[in-house]
Amino acid sequence: MEKVALKDSGYRLKKAKILHTKKMTANEKFFEIALRENSPLDHEPGQFIMVSLPGIGEVPISVCSSPVKRDSFDLCVRAVGKVTRSLHKLKAGDEIDIRGPYGKGFPIRILEGNDLLIIAGGLGIAPLRSLITYILDNRRDFGKVHILFGCKEPKEMLFGDELEDWNKRTDLHYACTVDRADPDWAGNVGVITTLIPGVDIDPIRTFAAVVGPPIMYNFVIKELLAKGIPENQILLSFERNMKCGNGKCGRCQIQNLYVCQDGPVFHYERIKNLSEAF
Repeated sequence: MEKVALKDSGYRLKKAKILHTKKMTANEKFFEIALRENSPLDHEPGQFIMVSLPGIGEVPISVCSSPVKRDSFDLCVRAVGKVTRSLHKLKAGDEIDIRGPYGKGFPIRILEGNDLLIIAGGLGIAPLRSLITYILDNRRDFGKVHILFGCKEPKEMLFGDELEDWNKRTDLHYACTVDRADPDWAGNVGVITTLIPGVDIDPIRTFAAVVGPPIMYNFVIKELLAKGIPENQILLSFERNMKCGNGKCGRCQIQNLYVCQDGPVFHYERIKNLSEAF
């Protein structure tokens, strides 16, 4: 499949139209969106955009679709504040404003040719979906692919149909777990770190991509290091406290780094000694 050029599209405000929405869980909603100027978003997997609703506010949201998808892009939005709750009320045909994409995503060119261990906790599957779908769009460019996904309860699992498809594929290994099962759940029960020891990898050629709640990171990193994955091959996304997207407000600063500009994706080796990161 033809690859796309991944680039930053600048900081200007752009009009966008909602093409499709879907309620995913009690708190998350899916949006398919197209820029009104009929141009691609040109994002990197792992980047985010600023979504603005005039008179209400602005919020950073990760893009969850592959950049190979040119005519539109996808967002998965959790209703947690004024802007996101208002966004949940919108429907197909409504318009929003966006800025971006912003930040540094996953280093695709470095990942090519290597094996990948992708670990998602909860809503972390949204930004990782962008990476996963890009990999599947260009499957021959990557080695072995392992996807581990964990959440609190089965009802919180996002992209259920796609999870089933990943589980059926023969060109990747997929496993999921929940902290608490319901009567219909027949899968793994336990925190996501319980899945890592059983994954068969060659640590020297494996890159790990991790996105999830902050409490997850230290435990996952410990398991990855125990597997022998080098520190510079562990990639973490820190999507926290971002406000402006261009490093001006300082809300996302971690010592000398700005998450919105220097990240949100970081090599563990670079940030392991920054106490504010963990």
